Amino acid sequence: MRGPTRWWRGKSTPAKLETYTRSTFHSFAALEILTVGLTGVGQVEAWLAGSLLLVVGVHGVVCAVTASRALDWTRGRRERPVRLLWTLGALTAAVACAALALAEYGPDGESVAGAAGGVLGVVLIFGVGTLALGVHNRRRVFALVGGFGAGTGAVSLALGAPGAAALVATLTVLFGSGLLAFTSAFSVWLLNAFYELDEARETRARLAVAEERLRFGRDLHDVMGRNLAVIALKSELAVQLARRGRTEAVEQMIEVQRIARESQREVRDVVRGYREADLEVELAGAHGVLTAAGIRCEVTGGEPAGLPGEVQSALAWVVREATTNVLRHGDARWCAVGVRVTEGRVVLTVENDGASVPSGAGGNEQASVPSGAGGSGLAGLRERLAAVEGTLEAGRVGGGLFRVVAEVPLITAGASEVMA
Repeated sequence: MRGPTRWWRGKSTPAKLETYTRSTFHSFAALEILTVGLTGVGQVEAWLAGSLLLVVGVHGVVCAVTASRALDWTRGRRERPVRLLWTLGALTAAVACAALALAEYGPDGESVAGAAGGVLGVVLIFGVGTLALGVHNRRRVFALVGGFGAGTGAVSLALGAPGAAALVATLTVLFGSGLLAFTSAFSVWLLNAFYELDEARETRARLAVAEERLRFGRDLHDVMGRNLAVIALKSELAVQLARRGRTEAVEQMIEVQRIARESQREVRDVVRGYREADLEVELAGAHGVLTAAGIRCEVTGGEPAGLPGEVQSALAWVVREATTNVLRHGDARWCAVGVRVTEGRVVLTVENDGASVPSGAGGNEQASVPSGAGGSGLAGLRERLAAVEGTLEAGRVGGGLFRVVAEVPLITAGASEVMA
């Protein structure tokens, strides 16, 4: 039992439903023979009973093969089995006509008529139900059921059957074949729906992975951007000091080593997904880094320690990215960072005088700030701020100034009192 159990559990839900659907339609061959046997075939002569069971058995096998090919076509694994569908339709019609002829012109007796009527109903019901698997158009399914039902009545009347008997046969075929055709169409719809849901689930999982990769890339950019800029700056300073024989070069390289180790730690934190930027730390870091680069830095505002964690994290990333841009782009000599709370919103402003305008550029264009107008850095900041319902504005404000303004609503009630 372990083998079949493991095989079944190893299937996905859509695959299990497909296996169940296939096994159901494959069992129609045995069900046809069983149904015919219960309708009185055993009460007729042996040769006639054997012939009827053989014909019904062949019809059931053709139905099973057709169902298998039609389900494969439904799942897009093979072309539509047109020839097989026509073969099953012709075989169903031929067996039905033979059964009607046997009932009218065969040996006398109610047993023969009952057996022929059973064969007629079973063959038409299972045949039409199987054919519906290969016809996905609703109108064509109705036409299929109606055509075989009307054909049954017409052939019955042509063979001399009473009108009442022909009507009963027509209604029986319409009801039975219609019910099984509806079951077949519903089975196909349900199977396709399960597969589509499974594909949608896989797509959602892939999108989640892609989103996480984007988040990781954004975090890595934010973590390494400023640190690499500082390392490059201090390394260049150390080279200049070393050429002049100054001992301060050693101190600069020690600082480079410290920043490199700190970068390693921060990258590990990003990988683990535990990193949360701290606004107070970033403000102090921005002041130290900009001052070391020869840029006069002014940090104004209250203590940010009491702000909600999500607000601090979002604004801390803004400070880090803005500081990186000041170091990388433009020729700033002065930078001001301010934090204030007003009307339930925390406002962070980073302003510098390094937004030079190239010759021939308009007065509203920002030069030397490629990430300010839609690069990956500020785009990532907008995504972070959007997560806490914040906004970000960045651009040249005239007089060679470039300003970044981030606003985030306070999430925790009473947090505004901390900065007041």
